[in-house]
Amino acid sequence: MPVLPHAQPYRAPGGPTGVLLLHGFTGSPSSLRPWAESLHDNGCTVSVPRLPGHGTTWQELNATPWQEWYDEAARGLRQLRDDCETVFLAGLSMGGCLALRLAELRGEDIAGLLLVNPAVATNDRRLLATPVLKRLVRSAKGITGDIRKPGVVEDGYDRVPLHALDSMRAMWRVTVEQLGSVTAPLLLFRSAVDHVVDPLSAQLITQRVSSADVTERMLDHSFHVATLDYDAELIFRESVDFIHSRTRSHDAL
Repeated sequence: MPVLPHAQPYRAPGGPTGVLLLHGFTGSPSSLRPWAESLHDNGCTVSVPRLPGHGTTWQELNATPWQEWYDEAARGLRQLRDDCETVFLAGLSMGGCLALRLAELRGEDIAGLLLVNPAVATNDRRLLATPVLKRLVRSAKGITGDIRKPGVVEDGYDRVPLHALDSMRAMWRVTVEQLGSVTAPLLLFRSAVDHVVDPLSAQLITQRVSSADVTERMLDHSFHVATLDYDAELIFRESVDFIHSRTRSHDAL
């Protein structure tokens, strides 16, 4: 299946600190490219994989279970661990859930987590019908480009494949059940207005992780895809500060 130009994975070698950046559901690496480039400009080795089923067609995503997304993320982590002394995970939306899942299972390999509007749960009761609805229709209208800044476009599918959506919900449940095993330092950015992910996800994460070092940062000027919105530079700047300070702490251990 041909990969769309915007969805190509991105990797740039840099210093001994690596950052794995994971994109969201129905999205692509392009939503994280500016963030990755900023981290690289500040000395990090960065990797933004294309998650299976993304960047091609929504029909392919519909046939891709969440375990394949996780396996690709885990491969990216292993590659960075081979190349770098210290590795951080960063994720947008569903990518935040994948980062947390990696931290649950591979916590010894991770120095910290940077999450932007992570998705692990929802209060939207309409999603309860997904297991039945997916047997009747293959997709539903999607929400793409939830960006406040005029003229900025997020590359992604305009349809939500319902089998894949139900698989993502299964990943949410597994991840939420084991949030207590997450001990890595955590910086969570949350948009005050988000039309995709409601505040429940951030509440569950900050309340249930066992990390002693947890910071939640509100984004007052961005919608869901904050990495491409008005607060992008704030995210980039504070991510660099977080990584530099926690790298010093991690190296001292």
